[in-house]
Amino acid sequence: MIALIVAHFALAACAGPLVHRLGRRGFVVLALPPAAATVWALTRWNTAASGGADTWTWEWIPDYGVTLDLRLDALAELMVLLAAGVGALVLLYCASYFTDDTPQLGRFAGNLLAFAGAMLALVLADDLITLYVFWELTTVFSYLLIGHGSEHRHSRRSALQALVVTTFGGLAMLVGFLIIGQAAGTYRISAIVADPPETTLAVSVAVVLVLCGALSKSAIWPFSMWLPNAMAAPTPVSAYLHAAAMVKAGVYLVARLAPAFADVPVWKPVVLVLGGATMLLGGWRALRLNDLKLVLAYGTVSQLGFLTLLAGTGNRNAALAAVAMILAHALFKAPLFLVTGIVDHAAGTRDLRKLSGVGRSLPYVAGVAVLAAASMAALPPLLGFAAKEAAFEALLHGSAAERWALAVVVAGSALTSAYTLRFVWGAFARKRDVPDTPVHRVGWAFLAPPALLAVLGLVLGPGVGWTDRLLGAYADTFPADPDPYHLALWHGFGLALLLSAVAWAAGAVLFLGRTRVTRLSRRIAWPTADSVFGHLLLGQERLALQVTGFIQRGSLSVYLATTLLVMLGGQLAVLMVDTPWVGAVRPRLWDNPLQGAVAALTCAAALLCLTVRRRMKGVVLAGLTGYGTALLFVVQGAPDLALTQFCVETVAMIVFVLVLRRMPVHFQETVSIWRRASRIPVALAAAATVGVGMWVAAAARTAEPAGTAMVQEVADHGLKDVVATILVDLRAWDTMGESAVLAAAAVGVTSLIYLHRRSEGSMAQEELQGRTAWSLSAHHSSRLPQGDDAAPERGWLAAGATLAPEHRSIVFEVVARLLFHPILVLSVYLLFCAESLPGGGFVAGLVAGVALITRYLAGGRFELAEAAPLQPGLFTGLGLFISTGVGLLGLGEGTVLHAFTYYGHLPVFGKYHLSTSVLFDFGVYLLVLGVVLDIVRALGAKVDRQIERAAGALTPDGGPEAGGPLR
Repeated sequence: MIALIVAHFALAACAGPLVHRLGRRGFVVLALPPAAATVWALTRWNTAASGGADTWTWEWIPDYGVTLDLRLDALAELMVLLAAGVGALVLLYCASYFTDDTPQLGRFAGNLLAFAGAMLALVLADDLITLYVFWELTTVFSYLLIGHGSEHRHSRRSALQALVVTTFGGLAMLVGFLIIGQAAGTYRISAIVADPPETTLAVSVAVVLVLCGALSKSAIWPFSMWLPNAMAAPTPVSAYLHAAAMVKAGVYLVARLAPAFADVPVWKPVVLVLGGATMLLGGWRALRLNDLKLVLAYGTVSQLGFLTLLAGTGNRNAALAAVAMILAHALFKAPLFLVTGIVDHAAGTRDLRKLSGVGRSLPYVAGVAVLAAASMAALPPLLGFAAKEAAFEALLHGSAAERWALAVVVAGSALTSAYTLRFVWGAFARKRDVPDTPVHRVGWAFLAPPALLAVLGLVLGPGVGWTDRLLGAYADTFPADPDPYHLALWHGFGLALLLSAVAWAAGAVLFLGRTRVTRLSRRIAWPTADSVFGHLLLGQERLALQVTGFIQRGSLSVYLATTLLVMLGGQLAVLMVDTPWVGAVRPRLWDNPLQGAVAALTCAAALLCLTVRRRMKGVVLAGLTGYGTALLFVVQGAPDLALTQFCVETVAMIVFVLVLRRMPVHFQETVSIWRRASRIPVALAAAATVGVGMWVAAAARTAEPAGTAMVQEVADHGLKDVVATILVDLRAWDTMGESAVLAAAAVGVTSLIYLHRRSEGSMAQEELQGRTAWSLSAHHSSRLPQGDDAAPERGWLAAGATLAPEHRSIVFEVVARLLFHPILVLSVYLLFCAESLPGGGFVAGLVAGVALITRYLAGGRFELAEAAPLQPGLFTGLGLFISTGVGLLGLGEGTVLHAFTYYGHLPVFGKYHLSTSVLFDFGVYLLVLGVVLDIVRALGAKVDRQIERAAGALTPDGGPEAGGPLR
């Protein structure tokens, strides 16, 4: 099972190069994984039909009970056959539908195959969390597929609408899953269905939340607006996602959980009412539309309401009818969508008012469409008829509520018959006063996929008994029925057949009176859900703008004061109510007087920040508070923290100074005296509250500190540095997450500087035809020598000559030249000594970054380009890749980030050991170095370049230009 899922995603990752090389024929290769899944599922038919199941379990994090569970039972068997079988045929259909020069065809192919893999995993999942993960993956891939034509505004809007609606339902469903999992004591679906939790208020709320997710996925009213708009996607997407895959996920979830929760009081009212309403509203809307895809789309909405009603009814016979109808629906709706694509491809339009005589021009296409449409209208001897008869019989002998539902289903079936006739007539009939539509020939490969599905619907009509064992195995998970129904094409004359005849006759009447019906439908039409959704979004945007304009006034001090006051009020309220200081250990002011002295100086620097008006003074004072904190770490005996703090403050202060070049000298915000005076008590109160909170939290400890155990654990591995070992081994998950956040933050910040592209320009010295940024803003002093008289006799840096002579410092250049390589060596030493001495990848990367910053400060942006010619993204990406790869190596021992250690002996150096933790730390080193380099290039070199371009000091094209003296 897992191999088939992985094969889908692996080949999807290769879809771009494959389609680029093979063109549209690449779809044939991409159809292999779903075809293999179909064959595999067919080989497991007997096991599933006998009530058995194939399972696969992987204990990902055994200590926390986190597992990946897959299970193939009767219901999953049916869904795998539909998702994989129809998926394979749709991929083959794409080979004829698209052309080799279709834009972004490789990306589309990869997304479609990845969606098929996510859908396969979803229906096989036997764990609520696993199901949710693949549920959201289908949402993401459907967003990409619906928005494939991103150059069109309608496609982008439709994709976003589908994403918003289904994601909202998915998040609600996740909360429901968590509640159900906690109530049941397990997240395994098969165990929950076998032994459901007791019905409580929490479980009832969870059921409603889960139904929100299922109904939004299957486009049940009031979430139905996204599916018709999703017709903006290419026709193969509509045929797959909206006939056999994505929209069936919600129905599948209802069918999967119905044996456990159908008796919960809130279940049936929600499912029966909303399912019935959707069936009627969708069918009625389909009668007045002229786009063939939209007719099928609203017909799909109607059919999904019918399927949801049947799947959620909660008895054995209705469940049997539901799964039979799921099968029938896939076999008639997918070919109808595919035929619509063929008609659009051949005739150039889907407007039924412009189509005429297509049936005579494309008789085989029309034959396939009529065959599938007959099944949709539930005409014998098609599979749709057998499934509809089973539904009528199940509801007919049910409770009073189910008999009311039966009346709704009969009315909905009449609408189905009417819009089926409208579709066939609109697509293929010859119309009065409409000239015959010219069409081109359709190849057999183009028609084969829909023809095969339509023929299956015909064959399985008389042969529906072949599926009775499999579908009955699922139905038997419900309480036994005294008169169990069995699938067959003919059950004799009875009330169910009479109801079918009534539906056919009423549908024919509605079709014959289509002009009046269309006029009436448009006259009494309510505002569409799509327009309501659009107005809600517009109202939300306007409200957000009003709230934003009211709250965000552009004053950073007001924002900070508001944040601190809210925190202060909340903390004080909790402290006053709980009085946690009662019985707490009295805090000590300091362990030695030196701590008190450093703390006092640090607090003084922090308070002085409130009084300054110059930005540079504020930066220096804020930096002093950071250095003071680092000194406290030194006094306390935490060299790792102190070293990291010193490096962070150094880099931060330099970055601040670089930014201040483009900002006014003074703070521009006008602050009154009383506001300036109020800052000090707010700051003191916030600091005191945080301090009290930290004391209370530390004093509330009841368990033994973990420090002793960690020291012992580190010593058992032959290591000494506890902090570094925690970061790269014991708590490596935290480090990996923080590294990813750091990289994302750096990319986000620097992208604000690189408005167009991050690698703008070549940073070649030849592009300069005037002064550099470091001399443009300076005024020459008559007291200093000018020109070459002030220049050093030799160059100590690679690009020192690009600086104006009056701005070159021989001392700084020599110091930078002498210290650059030792600092880099020091960074490598800090990286590899971290197991026994203070150091680590993070602080080592910062130290290496300081070396590059020194070169930049001494020689400018061209010197930085010479010192680091590679792009920062290379370091950042390579660091993430190494850290993630080392983490995945742990899967060999069953868990991510499991550490391996190799012991060896070298002739000269003696014994040594190499741990994967060091490689993990090396990835952190590269990532931090890349982040620092990216920030310095963005806020230093890039800003320099902008200043030079504004002053006309660069060549017109920003590229190399011979000549042009450097000054």
